[in-house]
Amino acid sequence: MSEKLPWHDDDLLWQALGPVRFTETIAQTTEIQVDRSVERLGGEPGARLLDLCCGIGRHSLEFARRGFRVTGVDRTESYLDQARRAASEEQLDVEFVREDMRRFRRPDAFDAAYNVYTSFGYFDDEEEDLEVLRSLHASLRTGGKLLMEMMGKEVLARVFRERDWDDRDGTTLLQERKVSRDWSWIENRWVLLRGRERKEFTLAHRVYSAIELRGALEAVGFRGIDVFGGLDGRPYDHEARRLVIVAVK
Repeated sequence: MSEKLPWHDDDLLWQALGPVRFTETIAQTTEIQVDRSVERLGGEPGARLLDLCCGIGRHSLEFARRGFRVTGVDRTESYLDQARRAASEEQLDVEFVREDMRRFRRPDAFDAAYNVYTSFGYFDDEEEDLEVLRSLHASLRTGGKLLMEMMGKEVLARVFRERDWDDRDGTTLLQERKVSRDWSWIENRWVLLRGRERKEFTLAHRVYSAIELRGALEAVGFRGIDVFGGLDGRPYDHEARRLVIVAVK
């Protein structure tokens, strides 16, 4: 009997979640997210940007529209196919690469790196998270900046709901969540209902506090670390919506 794949390597899971994760409502937030990200990162048209875990490329394409030279990396081929088609339709020159976030490394190649939408902390072994950060550090030029955006532990503790449901474009998503490992890990059971079709997945990831993520970044060589409570630059306090960190190589 073959060993079950880790959830993050399951193509069927990513394909099923695509319509839920990349809705029209989400797409409508892309321009303002990139506006605010450029404010945090700086950078002029022509700068080289790495979008790690780019998904269907919504941020990659928007950065490219603004003149950035973008490389989008993701492990899911169907997402990359969609991104390539969109780039071709707009005649945008974006490089899309299929690779695991732990293995992609292009030394001193990028002026900025971008990892958003809680696309970090997937791995059971924390050392693998550090390997992702080492690769990001190596891939940046000296003085280059990394922007990470995720659900921070402090925010999650404030808004946590054990169960939830949501209707999105004809699909009902039922979610059940459990915090474990001394508040370092969250386990998610997702049930997707569409007509008579039912799909169920289990996924889990590490949750970082601001100080924990700062420590991990410092451990691999980042410096000049700033912490925000959203892409708009608000403080990371009791009203923070997300955990956003900008770090310098």
